[in-house]
Amino acid sequence: MDDRMLERLLAIRDPGLHRWVASVIETLQPRSVYVVTDDPGDYEYVRRRALENREELPTRIPRHTVHFDGPRDLARDRRNTRILVEGGARIPFINTMDRREGLEEIKGIMRGIMRGRELFLGFFCFGPKGSPFTLHAVQATDSAYVVHNELILYRNCYDVFRERAPNLEYARLLHAVGERDENGWAKNIDKRRIYIDLEGFSVYVANTQYGGNTIGMKKPMFRLCIYKGYREGWLCEHMFIAGVRGPGGRVTYITGAYPAGCGKTSTAFTADTIVGDDLAIIRPVDGEARAVNPETGMFGIIDGVNPDDDPVLYKALTDPGNEVIFTNVLLTRSGIPWWNGRPEPPEPGVNYQGEWWPGKRGEDGSEVRPSHPNARFTLSLRALPHLDPRVDDPLGVPVHAMVFGGRDPDTWAPVEEAFNWLHGIATKAAALESEKTSAVLGKAGVVEFNPFAILDFLPISIGAFIKLHLDFAEKLERPPRIYGVNYFLRDENGRYLNSKRDKRVWLKWIDLRVHGEADAVETPTGLIPTYPDLQRLFERELGKEYSEEDYEKQFAVRVRRHLEKVERILKIYTEIPDTPREALEELKRQRERLKQALSRYGDKISPFKLDRR
Repeated sequence: MDDRMLERLLAIRDPGLHRWVASVIETLQPRSVYVVTDDPGDYEYVRRRALENREELPTRIPRHTVHFDGPRDLARDRRNTRILVEGGARIPFINTMDRREGLEEIKGIMRGIMRGRELFLGFFCFGPKGSPFTLHAVQATDSAYVVHNELILYRNCYDVFRERAPNLEYARLLHAVGERDENGWAKNIDKRRIYIDLEGFSVYVANTQYGGNTIGMKKPMFRLCIYKGYREGWLCEHMFIAGVRGPGGRVTYITGAYPAGCGKTSTAFTADTIVGDDLAIIRPVDGEARAVNPETGMFGIIDGVNPDDDPVLYKALTDPGNEVIFTNVLLTRSGIPWWNGRPEPPEPGVNYQGEWWPGKRGEDGSEVRPSHPNARFTLSLRALPHLDPRVDDPLGVPVHAMVFGGRDPDTWAPVEEAFNWLHGIATKAAALESEKTSAVLGKAGVVEFNPFAILDFLPISIGAFIKLHLDFAEKLERPPRIYGVNYFLRDENGRYLNSKRDKRVWLKWIDLRVHGEADAVETPTGLIPTYPDLQRLFERELGKEYSEEDYEKQFAVRVRRHLEKVERILKIYTEIPDTPREALEELKRQRERLKQALSRYGDKISPFKLDRR
């Protein structure tokens, strides 16, 4: 460090931090260190270095830049993401590793990995400043792209570290891109590692650039947050937070968990106000569940975002007044970021595989897409016209309802309310399944088990996570209502039964249900809307006629499919030793209701048959 940077670091009076930084420098051997403070000049320096390092490329619009990760580094890496635990104890569905072995390996991989490079040191809040919900972290990385993302996505908290050290608990996040090839992409992908050290409250990431792996304040920090919440009795969730306006101008706050690429961000944008699109910290406050968004921006999937279905987001992404980082899209020769969803056809340019032109084919003969299906955007929430005014409230917003949804072609209805908290946790949250998308390495389209839409990030057993939720409800006077949603139901010809805009109706129905202003039809699996209520909501919200035929197709109970699902889920949980007995019993009760319905009504039950009115 030069004297100016050393002075900045020593202004944080924490000898433990100083020793850690010294050990990082000694092991990784960077050429220089830049300490990022809350000075606006530091923000400009990081932006400039990202361009000078060719980590980001300029576009025709100032402060709109494009980043590429390379063809082998385009999604989260499950296989090389490991939770470090003492003795390498096995946890079902969780990729664990012996802590000592993992730390020894990653430190060996990182030895000298930053030679000739600049190390950036940043200080961030994971939540609003001054909030009892908020966690803190220090990020060390050789990627200006990573820090640039974090300065958009999180609150810079150098001032908090200065004021509260040495009495501030914080996570330590260490990342190194490592050696790069001629394109600037991480070269040693075989040594890609994402190691989560729970005991050390630290994360180690090497030989990768993809944001889901490398933006330490994003999913790596999220894993530490889940663990801390588990130890202390509160929730860290993979959920958006959004407000739905109801009669009289009231705002009903809804949180929602969906696997990547399943409509999570678009649902948050469909609501009337948005607090956050991805993560939520939920704590009990005076008997009420309250949520804060630990982030201030979005690292969202851009594939499919278009001016017709996503007008607010599309406008924000194309507004020259907003700062945007586009990742793994096509950068055309005319300097325009192009993604699937832009109305104009793509022009030749550069993408995540190098030079691109229409009709280009890869080595295997398949056509190379101009923009990757998991292409991303980084955008500040402050750019949104419907940002909720309580986004920085240190005590968060009340949670009235929780929604769980995934890509389900043949079982779940578009929206369904659980009978109660236990039923919702057992049969909606813990039973979530979804078709895999391109956000994860592997074959897309395969239906997989993904409880709470959080399996990729869990550092603890699923059984323990379920128990945490059941215990959490005991601290509340009235737990939030729980809903399952499904935007991907298909007919016998493979056509979707709903449009993207229909989700607004489901949100509005949830608002009415929370306040006791809408009826419901009881099914073996939960409570669904009545036809007259949906007919009115479709007309009022979308100016759209909603037919009895549409209602019957969408809300018919597919009994055998549900039975198959509950058997699959029961089999999984009976093999997980710490699954709460109450959850297993609730799943068995659902199975019994379905068997009785099959005997009485047959395989497919029209919702009109179940409407007692």
